[in-house]
Amino acid sequence: MCTGTGKTAALLAMFFLAGACTDGSSNAPITSPSFAASSSSLPHINNTTLPIPVAISADFSAYDCSNNPGPQITFSGGSFLGGYGVEMTFTNNMIGTHTFTDGHTVDLTVMPANQQIVIPKQPVLGGTGGNPFIWVQFVGANGAALSDEIFVGRCVQGAGWHVTQSAVTTASASATFTVESCTNSPGPNISFTSGVTMAGMSARIIFRNNDNPVGGPHNADVTRTVTLIPAGLSLTFPKQPVLGGVGGNPWIFAGFTDAHGTALGEPTLLGRCEQLSRVLS
Repeated sequence: MCTGTGKTAALLAMFFLAGACTDGSSNAPITSPSFAASSSSLPHINNTTLPIPVAISADFSAYDCSNNPGPQITFSGGSFLGGYGVEMTFTNNMIGTHTFTDGHTVDLTVMPANQQIVIPKQPVLGGTGGNPFIWVQFVGANGAALSDEIFVGRCVQGAGWHVTQSAVTTASASATFTVESCTNSPGPNISFTSGVTMAGMSARIIFRNNDNPVGGPHNADVTRTVTLIPAGLSLTFPKQPVLGGVGGNPWIFAGFTDAHGTALGEPTLLGRCEQLSRVLS
């Protein structure tokens, strides 16, 4: 969809804005395009701490509450990722280095929200008596808590429990841009590809021999960890065309958005269409 004013959004799934070819906004003069100091000379933006909302749906069931080797439960379910986006702006009217007065907007959906990651069924050995009380807590790749401890139940009650929880994990993400043409009609054409690598998320399952409130004294705690989102899980999105529609040589900005198209920072200036086209040719 195209409109005549505003910014250019390319929905992908949730992204913070980072600088073209850096992790910060570009401060280069508007006459100088920015490029990556890497094996690729294509202009790009990236962010290493992209927040990704996650909706977790987990199922627990106990199938052995013996003292030796200890209670055993199974854990399975799914994680549903929130979205992120890449927003682009084409403008012929510049005021200063990073300010524009009008632009052209294009919305492209690449990866919708609610992308599912299935959590395979996993056995968990408790090892603290035959009938412990069970909690679960969701943690990030660095072990930091992403939720409070959630009481699940007691082993002998374990015909089955279901837990839902919202959390936010992080990812590294990038978008790389290619200039296809800088014609006046129908307008400049560029394309981009994008990918995201998840930091990872786990569930910490806690077995206690009494039901004191969290933080109270316990005679024995046993903790087991199961994987919800594998660290390093990568998602790649295919090449997408973007039609500028605002003359043949506009200034081009790019930035990241959430799944609703809300910008997550200021856009980064990539350069003018014809300059980028000559450098990349």
